[in-house]
Amino acid sequence: MDEYKKNRITIYMEGMPESYPAGVTFREIAAAHQKDFPYPIVLVNENGRLRELTKSPGDGSQIRFVTLQDKAGCETYRRSLVLLMLKSMYYVVGDNRNIDCVSIHFSVGESYYCTMRGRAALTEEFLNEVRGYMEKLVREAAPIRKETIATWEACEKFHEYRMYDKEELFRYRRSSKVNIYSLENFEDYYYGYMLPDASYLTCFDLRLFEDGFLLCFPSQMEPGRLSKNLPPAESEKKSLDAGSQDKERAAHIRHHKIWRTQKDSIEWGARLGIPTVGALNTYIVNHRVKDLIMIQEAYHEKKIAEMAAQIAASPEKRVILIAGPSSSGKTTFSHRLSTQLSVHGLKPHPIEADNYFVDREHTPVDADGKPNYECLEAIDVEKLNEDMLALLQGEQVELPTFNFKTGRREYKGNTTRLGAQDILVIEGIHCLNDQLTWRLDADHKVKIYISALTQLNIDEHNRIPTTDGRLLRRMVRDARMRGTDARGTIAMWPSVRRGESNYIFPFQESADYIFNSTLIYELAVLKQYAEPLLFSIRPQEPEYEEARRLLKFLDYFLPIPGDAIPNNSLIREFIGGGCFDN
Repeated sequence: MDEYKKNRITIYMEGMPESYPAGVTFREIAAAHQKDFPYPIVLVNENGRLRELTKSPGDGSQIRFVTLQDKAGCETYRRSLVLLMLKSMYYVVGDNRNIDCVSIHFSVGESYYCTMRGRAALTEEFLNEVRGYMEKLVREAAPIRKETIATWEACEKFHEYRMYDKEELFRYRRSSKVNIYSLENFEDYYYGYMLPDASYLTCFDLRLFEDGFLLCFPSQMEPGRLSKNLPPAESEKKSLDAGSQDKERAAHIRHHKIWRTQKDSIEWGARLGIPTVGALNTYIVNHRVKDLIMIQEAYHEKKIAEMAAQIAASPEKRVILIAGPSSSGKTTFSHRLSTQLSVHGLKPHPIEADNYFVDREHTPVDADGKPNYECLEAIDVEKLNEDMLALLQGEQVELPTFNFKTGRREYKGNTTRLGAQDILVIEGIHCLNDQLTWRLDADHKVKIYISALTQLNIDEHNRIPTTDGRLLRRMVRDARMRGTDARGTIAMWPSVRRGESNYIFPFQESADYIFNSTLIYELAVLKQYAEPLLFSIRPQEPEYEEARRLLKFLDYFLPIPGDAIPNNSLIREFIGGGCFDN
């Protein structure tokens, strides 16, 4: 009996002990519990740290399963799918020299927009062959293997593979080791965890799109099928544009404006010679960083000035409506746009839609019975429209201020009357939704969507999610201005993201202008502010897993000090020292 116990381990799931043979893998344990979960288990959280299924638990470990419906599981699926696609593309072309580079750029709905450069032609027939080989590897459950090698060896390896972005990235790696993943002898590097084999990757598609193609995958909420939130394939576009009755599919043409803005950002990064983190680090080492800061700030100012000039050229436009997700830099953008409008002789009047919140006792509640401050019904839409319409008709109006401590609107004698050159600048979460300003003439309105759409990627195959940049911005600002620690910001982030998905993103393509507020250098600046905040999160806390991921991400960047950043920069809204700070 003692010998039997010696060869076994005990793990704890939800506090209940379970005994397994020593050396058992997480995959074997997951298989025993899979029947209790609606979606595949793809990772394990062991004592607060994510572990791949090929690993084995320690005796006495606390275990929690991660499925495809969890954020970490969803991201693991997508990373592994990229590896499967790349292996298949290189297999189909036969000779690696026929492909110069396959790049994973950014999300378009529930898909990645990708491009391929080289002698191989990107055609429907080519993608069909790639898809077929991907399906073959899935059927064969081709294993995804992990190997730890020296960083210098990884540099040499990726130079040989002509994956020069990875080679440059690893030049600045502090760790002496790198984890490399391989599928059927195709080797690559990935920022994050991977699946044990291709059999999990049953749901995907490839389709031509604009000058590249889309790698399509399931949504996190419905991992078992491809998302409907996809742009139409090239073959679908003409019928949809011609008036297709398929309203659901036709609605997804709406990705075009955001796609064009993100594509412009990629081209801007390429013009600067900084498409990836490794290239940014090389610039920091070999050039005056102040020059890069001033060039990027000039680019922002040029975009804002052009927008103001176009608005000023249309005198019928009397109302500017600005919306964007959390930490996009809306406040600084509004100030800078107002300054540029003033150059053209206009007099902007800032209006915060939040000042029209209904009194707290009238706030709607969500499904959990908690106050829902983000829904449209939390705003006194009728009163806002009454006041704005009166202002546009030349009447004097006393504007309210919402007291967030008492939960009530207050009137403190803030009266306003618009002159001939005056223009309203309204900022709020619902400003792109026409229901917010339904009484105002559409011809009088200009709608602007602002978001921090990441320009950099880690390397050609590892993208930087736009949400990561915004989360780091908010974390730094919350700690500086609101007394909220990093743990609190991370904890509330899923709720913030749900509000954006419900009330902002569905309306983004209705904007007349889209402004990308990301600065190509900003993550290297945020690094020094965010790292101490993230290190304060302890292993036993629920937010530790996300903190570790962000710390690993920030480790790719060389730091840039903030003292050379102009005081009207958008990043000043988060790190402080801005000329628009209250």
